Amino acid sequence: MHFTTIARRGLMLVLSSPSGAGKTTLSRRLLAEDEGLVMSVSATTRKPRPGEIDGRDYLFVDEPRFVQMIGEGAFLEHAKVFGNYYGTPRSFVESELSIGRDVLFDIDWQGTQQLAQAMGEDLVRVFILPPSMQELAERLRKRAQDSAAVVQMRMSKAADELSHWAEYDYVFVNDDVEVSLARLKAILLAERLKRFRQHGLTQFVRHLLEGH
Repeated sequence: MHFTTIARRGLMLVLSSPSGAGKTTLSRRLLAEDEGLVMSVSATTRKPRPGEIDGRDYLFVDEPRFVQMIGEGAFLEHAKVFGNYYGTPRSFVESELSIGRDVLFDIDWQGTQQLAQAMGEDLVRVFILPPSMQELAERLRKRAQDSAAVVQMRMSKAADELSHWAEYDYVFVNDDVEVSLARLKAILLAERLKRFRQHGLTQFVRHLLEGH
């Protein structure tokens, strides 16, 4: 048995932050640079934004179907945000973890709490802070798809999001994308090496003790 074949259970990496703090940019960079990581595709009842593709960015469903899926236990977590439902399909995540692939989540504190209850040690929680509220507001204003009213609503919600930072395993300020990306990579590396995730270690060490 070679050490490169040690079996490992995948993990669930959650990134949360107020809207505009940079988690989407960091998620895309991390996915592009780490082949062992896949994005969890959430189901939602909101309308697609320009450029979004059903099945890649989100699973777009109507509200009656979403409510039906809740009743069927199809979600690991779900929440209603800004009048729209969002949820994480259970089957995809459990399948990926079982083959040792890690799943990335871009969800809020409500969803994170539900995932923690459902999945326990599989979850690694990261909260991303903005450098300042002024910087956060400026980033939101630069978004072409958000109206002034939406920006104000998101700023109001930011305080609520920030109040849950202490529920996370790792917390850092995103004032430099490259530095923040390096931090996320370091977190992933350390978490992947945790003993309880490497369920193939017992067999590997047994081989070592047998003189192989």
